[in-house]
Amino acid sequence: LRNQMRAEIIKLRQKIDTTFIYVTHDQTEAMTLGDRIVIMRDGFIQQIGTPQEVFNHPYNLFVATFIGTPQMNLFENAELLKEGNRYCVKLGDYTVELSEEKQEALAKNNVQPQKCTLGVRPEHMSLDKAGVPAKVDVSEMMGSTVHLHVTSMGKDVVLVVSTLDMSEEEVNGLSNGTEVGFTFPGSVCHLFSNETGINLEA
Repeated sequence: LRNQMRAEIIKLRQKIDTTFIYVTHDQTEAMTLGDRIVIMRDGFIQQIGTPQEVFNHPYNLFVATFIGTPQMNLFENAELLKEGNRYCVKLGDYTVELSEEKQEALAKNNVQPQKCTLGVRPEHMSLDKAGVPAKVDVSEMMGSTVHLHVTSMGKDVVLVVSTLDMSEEEVNGLSNGTEVGFTFPGSVCHLFSNETGINLEA
């Protein structure tokens, strides 16, 4: 019913062709109904942007964890490194070079190497035993994806893994206690200051 109601509101707005101001606590409604979103916390604006902007470029930790389901994974013990003029991020023994877009943004802000909070969305992580080690706690089969709740580096981490290229045996093998590993590309890393919580690219 909620999905149908959202669709009807979108059709109505398109038909009337006027500006709507819609107030909601539901992030799904905000993302699907809004051309631009104003995210507020305790009466203060945190970020203004299109749904894609706030999803891909969250201004701070609050926005990062508020937008997106399941919630973004946060690793407070990550390190931003600089090798020559190239930035990379290190999590445990796993190191990945950041994308060109992020290289340019960090260089523009003259960001120095530092310990930081790394954010990675569950759907942007891949299973790879050569990556960050983890142990499966709970496996939730969702049809085309499986939601893996794992423990890694003393933290609860969620991965959303596509099952389209996996056999039934491989999916069933992701059971409680299974040792796995995960990786992520440099293009999906969100880096936040440990002091301010603000995105280092902002």
